[in-house]
Amino acid sequence: MADFRTHLSVAVSGGALLAVSGWQAALWSPADGASLAALTAFGGILPDIDSDQSHSIRLIFNLFALLAVVAGALWLQSRLSPAGLLVSCGGLYLGVRFGVGAVFRRFTVHRGIWHSLLATGLCGLGVTALSYQWLAQEAWQAWSQGLALTFGGVIHLLLDEVYSVDLAGSRLKRSFGTALKLFDYREPGNSLVMLMLAAGLAPWLPPWQALAELVSQGARLWR
Repeated sequence: MADFRTHLSVAVSGGALLAVSGWQAALWSPADGASLAALTAFGGILPDIDSDQSHSIRLIFNLFALLAVVAGALWLQSRLSPAGLLVSCGGLYLGVRFGVGAVFRRFTVHRGIWHSLLATGLCGLGVTALSYQWLAQEAWQAWSQGLALTFGGVIHLLLDEVYSVDLAGSRLKRSFGTALKLFDYREPGNSLVMLMLAAGLAPWLPPWQALAELVSQGARLWR
């Protein structure tokens, strides 16, 4: 499979291409393009969240911990004293970075459910819902951000499959087919739960018409 540097560099390149192309076509502003590039890069390492010793899982849970601290500070600043806020934010960081991270490593298997189109799509829908509901972004912005993360995730899965082909030896490695799959065929129960979570996000998603218009604009740009 591709290593961390390859995943990140290709996803960054893909995100930059997406951002610049959309900006040149007047689909979004440079600031919007920068956020899409960042989400594409993040999506490019996200599937390796199930790899216990990878650079990706450390980086991802560091980011999650920082986001938890920011969210906690915003919510608790009017409820706690400065000292209490500092202690609470420190606890949030340690809890997410080490506590949640350890639990996640305990119950996930590399090249399992997180290396699938289902998981990538769920993460994209999650970003879309958070952007629309929590950050109050416009519908087209929320959908474009979710699609950018999904795009990065698909780049990761494609790279893993490409690296599973041994061109020199004219053979397929044992890892072929374990990355770019619809769902985890070995654990259908986990896939069913993830599918239910995706369906449960429906009430918090932006109007689907905005997604259709965004896809239509992108198709015209491609042509």
